Amino acid sequence: MTEEILQVNKLTKYFNVGKNQTLQAVNDVSFRIYKGETFGLVGESGCGKSTVGRTILGLYDKTAGEVIYDGRDIQTLKEKDKIQLYRRIQMIFQDPYASLSPRSTVKDIISEPMEVHALYKTNQELQERVYQLLEEVGLNRDHANRYPHEFSGGQRQRIGIARALALNPEFIIADEPISALDVSVQAQVVNLLKELQMEKGLTFLFIAHDLSMIKQISDRIGVMYLGNLVELTNSEALYVNPLHPYTQALLSAIPIPDPDIEEKRERIILKGELPSPIYPPSGCVFRTRCSAAMEICASQKPQWQEVEPGHYAACHLYQ
Repeated sequence: MTEEILQVNKLTKYFNVGKNQTLQAVNDVSFRIYKGETFGLVGESGCGKSTVGRTILGLYDKTAGEVIYDGRDIQTLKEKDKIQLYRRIQMIFQDPYASLSPRSTVKDIISEPMEVHALYKTNQELQERVYQLLEEVGLNRDHANRYPHEFSGGQRQRIGIARALALNPEFIIADEPISALDVSVQAQVVNLLKELQMEKGLTFLFIAHDLSMIKQISDRIGVMYLGNLVELTNSEALYVNPLHPYTQALLSAIPIPDPDIEEKRERIILKGELPSPIYPPSGCVFRTRCSAAMEICASQKPQWQEVEPGHYAACHLYQ
């Protein structure tokens, strides 16, 4: 995993929410994703992780920063070049109930992107490709003429995955693809994504709020809090030696399937409420809930630095 496929530099996204107020959804977020890996982006609801994914894909216009894919800045490309580039980047959406048109058959849903890009000359070729995609995600040909309401949540998400694969992409943004599914189905979808990655050499940006699940699929993990990236390292190091107090709190909330260990271990309970991204705290955005907060945390924003080889954090404890 040495070939860089995506470079995000100081990505910032603000939303105007009226009355001269600005919601700071993403602030100066930077990371790299390498070809063939799964990069996990994790944090609690409202931290800005989904906004990062949507801004990379171009569904939102960035406020500042760069998104460089395969050596080219996406937002400076001409429209024709963007269309060609977005064939290589696709997205799996969070809600399989809302992301599929209830008025379209499965065949129409999966074939639409291929029709837009005119990939096949005949309807027969297009139909065969739809059948192939359905089988790749664990469904069958008979499902092609059904409607989304006839399927379970897990099956709907498989349809969403088939649609994302329709243009033969090399990079997929999976925006919380398992959060709306039953626990028993989540593992099936994660295993499917891992199998597809091995077969097709895919690269994933996997967005989630469940640290226990994201470890199973990610090579490296970035942790976000209130629009800021606070820690980044490989998945094993993050679980063995979390550096940022927020990461430590998140990991302490994961239940351990051993009642003796679970009973004895101490959970880190965050104090206070999650601040508003319209009025974020000065200095370190986590300081209002951090038990290790110091005087400097209120006045200075911590710098992003490499604390250990390959292990980055933004915290005054290490500066």
